[in-house]
Amino acid sequence: MLSHEHPALWSPSRRHLLGASGALALGGLLPTGASAQAAWPSKSVRFVVPFAPGGSSEIVARSTAAELGKTLGQSVYVDNKPGAAGNIAMGEVARSDDQHTLILGHIGTLAVNPFIFDKLPYDANKDFKPVSLLAKVPSLYVVHPDVPAKNLKEFIAYAKKNPAKLSYGSAGNGSAGHLAFEYLKMTAEIFMLHVPYRGTGPMMTDLLSGRLDAAAVGAAALLPFIKAGKVRCIATGSAKRLPQLPDVATVAEQGFPGFEMTQWYGMLAPANLAPANLDKLAAETAKAVKAPGSLERLNADAAEAIGGTPAQFAQFIASEQERWKKVLLRAKVKPD
Repeated sequence: MLSHEHPALWSPSRRHLLGASGALALGGLLPTGASAQAAWPSKSVRFVVPFAPGGSSEIVARSTAAELGKTLGQSVYVDNKPGAAGNIAMGEVARSDDQHTLILGHIGTLAVNPFIFDKLPYDANKDFKPVSLLAKVPSLYVVHPDVPAKNLKEFIAYAKKNPAKLSYGSAGNGSAGHLAFEYLKMTAEIFMLHVPYRGTGPMMTDLLSGRLDAAAVGAAALLPFIKAGKVRCIATGSAKRLPQLPDVATVAEQGFPGFEMTQWYGMLAPANLAPANLDKLAAETAKAVKAPGSLERLNADAAEAIGGTPAQFAQFIASEQERWKKVLLRAKVKPD
């Protein structure tokens, strides 16, 4: 017993050794701050997509999730939760506190919905932490083959000669396709009737049958129909021509310098995600979206991988909100 030992044996050096050994013993039982942090994620990560399966959103999400799971040490699975223009899923994830739930942010949920809905179940700027801008998908402007226009210039001239005769469809009020055509209408000073649908699928059915004259849709959903000759692409909303459509000029090339219209997708985390976890997630996500496997999937659908930092994504969101707020107010866009 220590109480019976000779006082000389109970020296400062002995105290130090015993203290050190005790600390080592405890260290083997209790995780340090560093090791506890390194354990994140400690279970599978849920990546919510606030839209129905299919289309650009799922392509971007699954491409990123597949690569991210390889480096995080836990599986990352995609969970589609459509409804109310993405508001249902955004509201749910905003309230999540399990540190393992993420959501795909989109031009609609972050830069459109805050300005067209009187009330939302989430605050786009306060309830989430931007992680990384994942990808941009250019909008393609297409017409039914019966429309007598081979390019954008001819289409604009035809629209001006036939005011209110042409119609264009979209996946719904405030959707990316709606924004794309309203932006073009404002820029080119033309008028067309907007026909909103409940999703891209039913809209494409009417476009292919000729009940609609035109539409603006993400490249991934349109490329097969363009190549089959079922719709004609008159312009791309990208900053430069697409390798998949080298003969189709951009809107900017056809008389409107600086015009760019792309759908974009980024990763968001609930605002309560620990800062260290955010740093780790952001670094791995930026690498995942640029990994060979992800690039192959995205390039096949004309999507451009980005992979920026949280600060860059936050700045991008702010600029897009400022941009689209003006368009939405001028076009008087209201939710369905």
